[in-house]
Amino acid sequence: MELKRVVVTGLGALTPIGNNVSELWKGLTAGVSGAGPITHFDAEKFKCRIAAELKGFDPLNHFDKKEMRLLDGYTVYGLVTVDEAMRDAGLADENIDKARAGVVWGSGMGGVTSLQDEIIEYANNGRTPRFSPYWVPKVITDICAGQIAIRYGLRGPNYCTVAACASSAAAISDAFNLIRLGKADVMVVGGSECAVTEVGIGGFGNMRALSTRNDDPWTASRPFDLDRDGFVLGEGAGTLILEELDHALARGAKIYAEVTGAGLSADAYHITASHPEGLGVIDAMRQAVVESGMQLTDVDHINTHGTSTPIGDVSEPKAIVGLFGDHAFKMAINSTKSMTGHLLGAAGAVEAIATILTIKNGIVPPTINHFNDDPQIPALDFTFNQAKEREVSFALSNAFGFGGHNVCLAFRKY
Repeated sequence: MELKRVVVTGLGALTPIGNNVSELWKGLTAGVSGAGPITHFDAEKFKCRIAAELKGFDPLNHFDKKEMRLLDGYTVYGLVTVDEAMRDAGLADENIDKARAGVVWGSGMGGVTSLQDEIIEYANNGRTPRFSPYWVPKVITDICAGQIAIRYGLRGPNYCTVAACASSAAAISDAFNLIRLGKADVMVVGGSECAVTEVGIGGFGNMRALSTRNDDPWTASRPFDLDRDGFVLGEGAGTLILEELDHALARGAKIYAEVTGAGLSADAYHITASHPEGLGVIDAMRQAVVESGMQLTDVDHINTHGTSTPIGDVSEPKAIVGLFGDHAFKMAINSTKSMTGHLLGAAGAVEAIATILTIKNGIVPPTINHFNDDPQIPALDFTFNQAKEREVSFALSNAFGFGGHNVCLAFRKY
């Protein structure tokens, strides 16, 4: 069968450096850090006391108090970005075939905030089993996809993807395939995370995954820097509207970029550490380029997973050199996590948005907070500290997750 072409017609974002897509892009190109001291709870006793939290965001500007009783923060974040993306795509009021419009949503942690709060309430009440009847439908990881479908009446494919920090990138891959196989015309796709909580900071902190640069949180996320000491936990959401090309053209939709390929692989190596030579990453990137019908030398830009961890920040550049050879040094590389922090399951969607806007605007956002080169890391063009104007026609966005999950998404200028 002939595969359909898939394009991006709407975007929505809620991040530590901007509460919509326009603000996100402004923050990215200006090199703004979203990190700071934790305000969501008293973190004084924690080893890590910093995070990349949302700023100036009030959910009551979007939902009334009755609705808020039914929604975990991760669903709130997701719904806010879906609203922006649907309006951006011109689909909020458009009369489309809703049986052929669906949702794939990614989250690594789901309703972890509600889970934590309910357990604390249970313990504080002498372990009396007074659980909220809303607890289960707030916590389950697929509920955001369900809430989106209910809100917009979308009756097409509907489910969630869970692949740790690659969750929303995997969601984009699935939505892309559903459209090109003819199973849907429009897919709402993305991811959300609301894990800046005691259990989130405590759990990742005790794994020694988080930066403890508590005295200087704004420069704590240092991808590819010699003195990186872990990632900065972030929160937020990102939404993309994917659409079959002819369907988009028929309704006169604006088109940001074309989705041309997706590579998925497993490291099959370790529960948390990436493969030291990046073998799974090489496989995923190669698949994405080949599926796009492009050559390795056509890649202009890679938005890396680049988390600011000691091991991962070495293996990913090694994988890039291992696959691309000399061409690796001609591409513009960056890590937008240096600014947004690590949004876990939402990272893939937010970074896909950044990659698409890089193609659209011809500006590569910087990798900020670089002070010292690491001799273990190949000297690629990491776009350190300052955004660069550059024509980008074909780009990749990488997302990896605990468990060895790897996803590489390919986007091309339309």
